[in-house]
Amino acid sequence: MAGEAVERKKGWAVPIIVGYILLLVIYFSYYWKDNDMLGAVLFPPLMGVTLWLVYLVISYKGEHSKLYGLKPIIERFPAIKRAEGHVHFRTKMMWTLGILVFYFILTNVFIFGLDVEGSLDIFSQFRAIMAGASGSLMHLGIGPIVTGSIIMQLFTGAKIISLDLTKSEDKAVYQGTQKVVVIAMIVIEAVPQVFGYLMPGAPLISAFGGGTEGLGFARFIIVVQLIAGSYLVFLMDELVSKWGIGSGISLFIAAGVSEAIFTGTVNWIPLKNYEEYRLPKGTPSGTIPKTIDLLSDMSLSDIANGGGLEQIFLGPPNPIIALIGTILIFLIVAYVESARIELPLAHGRVRGARGRYPIRLIYASNIPVILMSALLANVNMFSLLLWSHPTLQKIPLLGHQWWIGAYTTETGENVTKPLYGGAWYLSQISGVHEWLLPALNWDRYGPYVTGHELYQVILHVVIYMSVMVIGSVLFAKFWIETTNMGPEDVAKQIESSGMQIPGFRRDPRVLRKVLERYIPMVTVISGAFVGGLAAGADMIGTVGNSSGTGVLLTVGIIIRLYEEIGKEQMMEMHPVLRGFFGGE
Repeated sequence: MAGEAVERKKGWAVPIIVGYILLLVIYFSYYWKDNDMLGAVLFPPLMGVTLWLVYLVISYKGEHSKLYGLKPIIERFPAIKRAEGHVHFRTKMMWTLGILVFYFILTNVFIFGLDVEGSLDIFSQFRAIMAGASGSLMHLGIGPIVTGSIIMQLFTGAKIISLDLTKSEDKAVYQGTQKVVVIAMIVIEAVPQVFGYLMPGAPLISAFGGGTEGLGFARFIIVVQLIAGSYLVFLMDELVSKWGIGSGISLFIAAGVSEAIFTGTVNWIPLKNYEEYRLPKGTPSGTIPKTIDLLSDMSLSDIANGGGLEQIFLGPPNPIIALIGTILIFLIVAYVESARIELPLAHGRVRGARGRYPIRLIYASNIPVILMSALLANVNMFSLLLWSHPTLQKIPLLGHQWWIGAYTTETGENVTKPLYGGAWYLSQISGVHEWLLPALNWDRYGPYVTGHELYQVILHVVIYMSVMVIGSVLFAKFWIETTNMGPEDVAKQIESSGMQIPGFRRDPRVLRKVLERYIPMVTVISGAFVGGLAAGADMIGTVGNSSGTGVLLTVGIIIRLYEEIGKEQMMEMHPVLRGFFGGE
């Protein structure tokens, strides 16, 4: 069907055009402010492109899914060309390491014209797993990519998208549509950032004439940089997937979390907000130097009776319990990654040829936690926008409502972590000082939970843990169904390789029934385990503010990367194995 004209119901163009005109009238009549150049420049083309995509989908009248209406765009969409034939291991390693170095360079290239001191990072509590750096070209990180994947996963799981992903043409349409959704999410997440969060500096505003008009053009320059940086992440991920080893998204997460853990453990730079944590001036921020500094300044009575041990082992930031928690997560994940159920297999024609099909305990890998964390990050972002965005806070029933999420302290200071409302109950619990310490000593540690009652803190723990576990289970099931890892797809793969389970007929239906005893149950256990482990690690705390989810992901990613490197080396040594591993 490539290159063929797509049949359409062109009558849909009329209501689309009328809707576009009505949206422009509503925006410029009620929401557009005088001299708001950013809105005037961006809103009309963005709405135009959005409605054009809607027209391409709903006007398609072929026999396939409505998403086939996007084929004219998908076929012409810029993409990294896949290698023709086998890519040597050395070449893959070179591309992987090169992209990793380039990623670190981009995290240190700050947005031109940004007022760093006056800006807020609305992804601050999810920064470790967003694989980005605040204020840099990597500010949005992998957020748009993962959000686009979530949307496609949900639509596929709800059967809104009717595509058979076992067919190459349907799979190509699915992947192409996901790229379109990712580009849309880049714009959706980039544009709101400049309204009160990423503030342009005075020099950039003055360069465009100053005043409201200069502010609008300065905001436009920052938005362009955010979009360009996010699109680079998108292309880098695709480049690693096609020319490197593993996944670009996983590589960036592991790199960012590893850096955070290292600096959180050995950083000697003094804390800037030492008063907030009731620490002496000049206290280092890293776990090891902070412990040495506190022990050297404390007397035995301070340590024994003055709360010294409590401060060293449990008090933020980077207490010893966080370092212990990080090490425990590493050991637990490393052990559980090796746990698996192995089904015996025998070749149907070659006598003596036997093997095993491993079903890992973490069958869905760490993908459900990535998707769940990205979903919560978007909940935080949109609730913050509804609370403080000058346009969105005017939306009836939703705008600036405390029950959705309040982000203003009693002193009037804006923050990026919710203080009250539904968003607070869904927010990440970052260490024992946000739940355990207040429960043990409410008079001393109550201020850490911003004035909430003890029952609210307990409810926060229950809700956060439940959402992480249930959400990870649901995403695990969606992921298995959309990546050909379900019982039916695995049965076809085993049957096509010529293998079968000894003692059973060589029939995909028989294989499917056997696999249905294990895969669905292991999928649920896998999702619940990684979700519960990530939430529990967040509650214990990790060094470098890397989050329990980040550490969990990083350990799994490193183990999978090690296995991928081993597989690539085997394929290089024994070319016959390429077909077995799916290589070319």
